[in-house]
Amino acid sequence: MPKKSQSRRSGAAPPAAKSLPDAALELIAHRFRALSEPVRLRLLSTLMAGERNVTQLVEAAGTGQANVSKHLSILKQAGMIATRREGLSTICAIADPSIYQLCEIMCARLKAEHTERGKALE
Repeated sequence: MPKKSQSRRSGAAPPAAKSLPDAALELIAHRFRALSEPVRLRLLSTLMAGERNVTQLVEAAGTGQANVSKHLSILKQAGMIATRREGLSTICAIADPSIYQLCEIMCARLKAEHTERGKALE
């Protein structure tokens, strides 16, 4: 009989269940929706290396300036990035340090899954 898939493979006990109010759940969902677009993830990844102006972000994203501006606006509304004017340029930076942690967690998980799949194929 095949083993059932485990949702927590680390063996650690799940955290204590917390009951969140609907308003908090909506805020959390809003933040995750902001992360649901590959262009926005690319922008965040670029900004994790340091501040960039919009022109640099357009080049990094490989899409048009209007599209990048739309995605930057969504990230700013979600509180993930901050912008400031410097002469004629708009400079963008990560505003929420938890973005770094979230990306580290997801990248580590994807790496572990990739390693597990590789072992399964051996």
